Amino acid sequence: MSQAGRLVVLVSGSGTNLQALLDAVADPSYGAEVVAVGADRDDIEGLARAERAGVPTFVEKLSSYGSRADWDTALAARIAAYEPDLVVAAGFMKLIGAPTLEAFPVLNTHPALLPSFPGAHGVRDALAHGVKVTGCTVMLADAGVDTGPIVAQEAVRVFDGDDEHQLHERIKTVERGLLVDTVGRMVREGWTMTGRTVRLGSGGMKK
Repeated sequence: MSQAGRLVVLVSGSGTNLQALLDAVADPSYGAEVVAVGADRDDIEGLARAERAGVPTFVEKLSSYGSRADWDTALAARIAAYEPDLVVAAGFMKLIGAPTLEAFPVLNTHPALLPSFPGAHGVRDALAHGVKVTGCTVMLADAGVDTGPIVAQEAVRVFDGDDEHQLHERIKTVERGLLVDTVGRMVREGWTMTGRTVRLGSGGMKK
């Protein structure tokens, strides 16, 4: 079997997407390993999940640096030390800067069907718009906010009477499965990107 794909996962909170990935990589046939978990703050459940799984962790706080550029450079250096094939932003609440984006493919998720309803309130905005179907997106991060090339999407029906919390919980359940499936396919089957079109199954990772 080919060598497992190396994942660095970035978290800012409870780490439920991280846990889904940790559960998946426990099966050797998944084809990946989480080699490190990074965060932008201390004392979060995401880091505790990594530590319980025996995965190395690191923390880079923006407040520890004199400028955003210095933090971007430091974060990229910490990630690079683990030589990842793929970086996964799993509920990471900071925009990732050019030093990381230029060095590694970075996957991110969003609780709406992009390009509709980008930004911090995708679920709320979809409800306010009155849509009947929303969903989640897995994308390759770029310098914008939820503007990167789309890798995978899955629809979630909006029910009459849904509030933001109810809808978001259903989306998050679907999102975890979609992220695990997408990461697994990328490391096992490879992927290519032409323009903004990402295709899985090229037989080798792009970077």
